Amino acid sequence: MAAPRSDGERRKQISVRGLAGLGDVAEVRKSFNRHLHFTLVKDRNVATPRDYYFALAHAVRDHLVGRWIRTQQHYYEKDPKRIYYLSLEFYMGRTLQNTMVNLGLQNACDEAIYQLGLDLEELEEIEEDAGLGNGGLGRLAACFLDSMATLGLAAYGYGIRYEFGIFNQKIVDGWQVEEADDWLRYGNPWEKARPEYMLPVHFYGRVDHTPEGVKWIDTQVVLAMPYDTPVPGYKNNTVNTMRLWSAKAPNDFNLQEFNVGDYIEAVLDRNLAENISRVLYPNDNFFEGKELRLKQEYFVVAATLQDIIRRFKSSKFGCRDPVRTCFETFPDKVAIQLNDTHPALAIPELMRILVDVEKVDWDKAWEITKRTCAYTNHTVLPEALERWPVSMFEKLLPRHLDIIYALNQRHLDHVAALYPGDIDRLRRMSVIEEGDCKRINMAHLCVIGSHAVNGVARIHSDIVKNSVFKDFRDLEPEKFQNKTNGITPRRWLLLCNPGLADVIAEKIGEGFITDLSQLKKLLNFVNNETFIRDVAKVKQENKLKFSAYLEEQYKVKINPSSMFDVQVKRIHEYKRQLLNCLHAITLYNRIRSDPSKSFVPRTIMIGGKAAPGYHMAKMIIKLITSIGEVVNSDPYVGDRLKVIFLENYRVSLAEKAIPAADLSQQISTAGTEASGTGNMKFMLNGALTIGTMDGANVEMAEEAGEENLFIFGMRVEDVEALDRRGYNAQEYYDRLPELRQAIDQISSGFFSPRDPGCFRDIVNMLMYHDRFKVFADYEAYIKCQGQVDQLFVDPREWTKKVIRNIACSGKFSSDRTITEYAREIWGVEPSATQMPPPNLPRE
Repeated sequence: MAAPRSDGERRKQISVRGLAGLGDVAEVRKSFNRHLHFTLVKDRNVATPRDYYFALAHAVRDHLVGRWIRTQQHYYEKDPKRIYYLSLEFYMGRTLQNTMVNLGLQNACDEAIYQLGLDLEELEEIEEDAGLGNGGLGRLAACFLDSMATLGLAAYGYGIRYEFGIFNQKIVDGWQVEEADDWLRYGNPWEKARPEYMLPVHFYGRVDHTPEGVKWIDTQVVLAMPYDTPVPGYKNNTVNTMRLWSAKAPNDFNLQEFNVGDYIEAVLDRNLAENISRVLYPNDNFFEGKELRLKQEYFVVAATLQDIIRRFKSSKFGCRDPVRTCFETFPDKVAIQLNDTHPALAIPELMRILVDVEKVDWDKAWEITKRTCAYTNHTVLPEALERWPVSMFEKLLPRHLDIIYALNQRHLDHVAALYPGDIDRLRRMSVIEEGDCKRINMAHLCVIGSHAVNGVARIHSDIVKNSVFKDFRDLEPEKFQNKTNGITPRRWLLLCNPGLADVIAEKIGEGFITDLSQLKKLLNFVNNETFIRDVAKVKQENKLKFSAYLEEQYKVKINPSSMFDVQVKRIHEYKRQLLNCLHAITLYNRIRSDPSKSFVPRTIMIGGKAAPGYHMAKMIIKLITSIGEVVNSDPYVGDRLKVIFLENYRVSLAEKAIPAADLSQQISTAGTEASGTGNMKFMLNGALTIGTMDGANVEMAEEAGEENLFIFGMRVEDVEALDRRGYNAQEYYDRLPELRQAIDQISSGFFSPRDPGCFRDIVNMLMYHDRFKVFADYEAYIKCQGQVDQLFVDPREWTKKVIRNIACSGKFSSDRTITEYAREIWGVEPSATQMPPPNLPRE
């Protein structure tokens, strides 16, 4: 097999990276050398690879600043409606390469760095991922920022600058071990601290009712320090801002009059305030009602709303007052999108500011709040819904609790008027859940406080409307919408798969980069032999490159002509990594029982992090690594089957794994995965999907044709019917010999000889309380995997299906998603016009 070409050769032929103009190359070299010189003058004589990375990052950043300043100035002068995307997670990954791509500088930098005797890809590998998210929700926010800038929207991402992002995952003896992610250790060249915009955030205290109105007094103050990161659009000279808040203790913290002189203790206690932005909570689709988490949620909301209102008031347009005090036009100038319920406190906080501070009448304030806010629901799993104890609010946010009670009372009065005597409906629809522990249902708060509520794929939005929020839909059907998720084709095609991007551009031009629906034109080439060969060749090169990476990182030898069968996502029972395990074991048993038979060789790769407190998820990782130990060392199996756990799955590893995958596993129980976005990345990068009719898989099958995906298993209706009948795992265990053999092996210690009882919790769960019905889909899944094998041995037909999938993936661009949010929720129109570059005078 041909060795992967050298990076130099590879990049020379890539057109979509922008031509390396001589001027640009010289400019980058000069800038690089200048930054390197200052680094070394300050510190040392000998440059390390990290010095080179920082010099390049600063050189590239220089190209952003002029555009950034000009974009913000443009917004200030034109005063468009501004979009505020509030999220507790922004899973950004690395920034260097994305910035080069969006500025059209990649080839210039490549050439400049090459001329200096360095390797661009080696420098890119030095950058830490900004891992300020858990998975889908945080990565969606990052894709949305890219699309909003590319579409020329005046948009801002607001979140928390966690000192420690998602933990680094180490596998020790087959178990997950967490390590702190000290991503800021060497500094972050992409952020700019803005101490001049520091703002106070209040906690605790008490509510005082005075003749002048309600006051929240005797509070503890924490300061919010903003850090701004530029967000460049794709080659349109627009640079938006992501503003992340960091918590700072005020200088008089704990040194007030009641403190009788333990000065040292008081200074040490500053940590208590600053802990608010210390660490990202590592739970995905799970609610853990910790006070520190509620503090984080209020912290980001309180700082952001002050910022939004300051910007609204200081704007040149709008009401005629010297300082804008009339809030009538607020919803015409401000849209706030709540990414899940985590920033739900924006609703009572905006009410508090309007009513208590700005003295707006209550009903007027409520109308303004509802017209401003919109809510995106991300999950229907009951354990993920935020339900905060009233007692915690009473202590931490007493004024907000009062406001929520008042909002709820008016809401319930309205429902009672429409449905007299329907007490059960009032109970179901209340924001306050009665019971042994009174709780605030944050999803209900979001629904009543927003003018739009959306799910993130059609099937999910239907479940949201018809079951989770059915009572609310009966009340206000027009409020509920669908906005199917998408991914940015800049990072998830151009950046991570330049070979494929180039093969596509050769055939249909470069328009697809900002209008992914143009990929439809590739349907004309499904039977074009050259194109089929080129697409297959790019995939093979990506597989060779990834194999080399895995060999270097994990010392595993991989057969690059085997099928790369990949399931990467957070480890969760509903995502059914266990179903994948059962297939791997079944395959292993088939090879063992007839070693001379010919099998389609597979490398099964599973990756993802488990929440540190999620016992079952950690057991699942141990099972995967244990299966790998047995299978990978069995001489009868050889290189026909390998099972590999991809350690520390993160954005930068996804950028390597996804372009190399042949098969994408999207196998959640129907009705549980809200959308999924990894599924879209694999589709765009030339993998075929084996999956259930869940989340966006449904729409992928609709776009490409069900015959071009490997769809199996129960639909939502089948799952509901099985629930009514009662799911009994034992029936399947008794009826399916291969399933029984696999379970008996797990149970008996075949995969854990030194600890035979190791997996009893997994077996017990699968047999007696499996909410996600793994066994019910086993038979259909194994059969479907057989069809995958059959197609894989016919590379030409396989590649034709791949081309059809790529050609039909256009709908899943986040540009399309954001265009829909803009028109149907925010009431703004995306613009294709370019900002003038910073070297040209402004009009």
